[in-house]
Amino acid sequence: MKILIIDNDESLRYMLTEFCKHAQWDSDTAENGREGIDKFMSGDYDVILVDYHMPEMDGLQTVREIRKQNEYIPILVLTVDERQEIADRFLEEGATDFALKPVKAPDLISRIKLHAQIANMKNVQEEEEDVFTAKGISKGTLQSIANFLKENREPFSVDVISKRIGLAYPTVYRYLMHLLEEGKVKQVVSHQKIGRPKKLYKWYTH
Repeated sequence: MKILIIDNDESLRYMLTEFCKHAQWDSDTAENGREGIDKFMSGDYDVILVDYHMPEMDGLQTVREIRKQNEYIPILVLTVDERQEIADRFLEEGATDFALKPVKAPDLISRIKLHAQIANMKNVQEEEEDVFTAKGISKGTLQSIANFLKENREPFSVDVISKRIGLAYPTVYRYLMHLLEEGKVKQVVSHQKIGRPKKLYKWYTH
């Protein structure tokens, strides 16, 4: 994990860098908001730590500019100011969380881990949704078919599934092929006394 530390206090930058080393994370530092934004634009970071009171560009402006560029990266604000109106302003600009100075290592490290994990989950979810969109798959329709198969253990034909859940045959077939490809559904061949063998589908239980 890589952390960007934006703070005009040299001793605090050093301390935060040491926190990151202790947690076995890489870190970069910036002395003010402008330098921090430049580093953010040219680097690849997982979490950003931003001081509130800085010359040239304060924490609020810095958070606002970073949030314009990236919707998900966690931004933790470091401040001695405990006023609710300040917290509200930062949240409006897109801050993720706050850590009051003096900062304690266990608290900050746990907050960074938590928010990095949440951001990663959001990114994974967005990537999955992009895949669904590209394949023309609707999550709601997929869930309806999956739920039907989970609730009914025996295998069903495409025709029966489409009638039971009220979806068109081609739609059900396409979604079943997707679930088959994903390893979620199992195809069973039913040999009829008369006519060709029939393909049935059931939820795959390991």
